[in-house]
Amino acid sequence: MSDPLRVLVCDDQALVRTGLATIIDAQPDLEVVGECADGRTAVDLVRRLSPDVVVMDVRMPVLDGIGATRLIAGAGVPQPAKVLVVTTFNLDKYVYDALRAGASGFLLKDAPPAQLLDGIRTVASGSALLAPEVTRRLVGRYAERIRPRDDEPGDVPLTPRELEVLRLVAEGLTNAQIAAALVISPETVKTYVSRIFTKLDLRDRVQAVVYAFRHGLAS
Repeated sequence: MSDPLRVLVCDDQALVRTGLATIIDAQPDLEVVGECADGRTAVDLVRRLSPDVVVMDVRMPVLDGIGATRLIAGAGVPQPAKVLVVTTFNLDKYVYDALRAGASGFLLKDAPPAQLLDGIRTVASGSALLAPEVTRRLVGRYAERIRPRDDEPGDVPLTPRELEVLRLVAEGLTNAQIAAALVISPETVKTYVSRIFTKLDLRDRVQAVVYAFRHGLAS
């Protein structure tokens, strides 16, 4: 049996934090290696404990969850952590900021325990927590805030085919749907998606959708 996934729980509400930790620790394949109540401590614990997944609240004192996520999972971080953001309201105005800061997905705090556990495992596997359709809807909700800016690099280092695949990813299509649209195999699509992630230094489809919006490749 493989070692359990190491999870760090960050939430400023003691009851919520304890509840999350209890649910997670009860699973044989998951282990809570630390808890904290503010973003600054979260950053310190990530560097000290190297958890597989960080369950991160958004609103916390000292340093909020968005700032903490940027420091442990953002662009340029040598060994970025995988962050699962939890939020109180559906389409919370901070969700997009958290995703752009480097989070791999988000859950609502009132989600069923099974959904939380599945979310942790999904993020740990390197996948985005959100289904493509949900990702597209979420980022589309904030399209006005992520229009291309003058200081964004103009050239996208992708081949025409890779650009085509990225646009379809941004539209919320799955690999199978992209394969059908382009009349190629799902394995070929998977290869293209992998190349796109590598070239653009992206970790998952959430970041790919954000990138497409930032560079005017989706609308």
